[in-house]
Amino acid sequence: MSSNAYNNRIGGPINRRIPADDTLERLVCDECGFINYINPKVIVGAVCTWEDKFLLCRRSIPPRLGYWTMPAGFMEEGETTIEGAIREAKEEACTDITIDALLGIYNIARLSQVHLIYRAQLVSPQYSAGTESQAVDLFEWDDIPWENLAFPSVHWALAHFKEVEGKKDFTPRPEGNV
Repeated sequence: MSSNAYNNRIGGPINRRIPADDTLERLVCDECGFINYINPKVIVGAVCTWEDKFLLCRRSIPPRLGYWTMPAGFMEEGETTIEGAIREAKEEACTDITIDALLGIYNIARLSQVHLIYRAQLVSPQYSAGTESQAVDLFEWDDIPWENLAFPSVHWALAHFKEVEGKKDFTPRPEGNV
């Protein structure tokens, strides 16, 4: 929702109720009728490779501090999902990537999140830890720290990558609801 919608609110008390012509309880201003819709968050990221190796970042922030993940994070206002995935790789791994295809769409309903994960290649083998990463490294498939991956979506994305490896035409795989 744009900030202009919030600017139209006059500041009366907000209560949970079902607005007219709606079926779900929402946060509604008792004075002006403003409805604050709370919608799922969009996470964007990429399985990034250099030759036959996979780029992973060791998290320096909660949740899952110290666990490995692909570069990913919350989409920002005013950016596309691809722009967000490219930005996350730059922020977390200080690297540039090129996006190849949408790999998967993962629904994490219990957290109200939708993850859009792309398949990408590093522009060069140069990378380093950004502010949200303790370390960044390239891993051979058999050396990926599977027991220390941060989230189910990282497992799903890596597995999907292997399923479609070398394919140019494939349908992004849906997964989720953990």
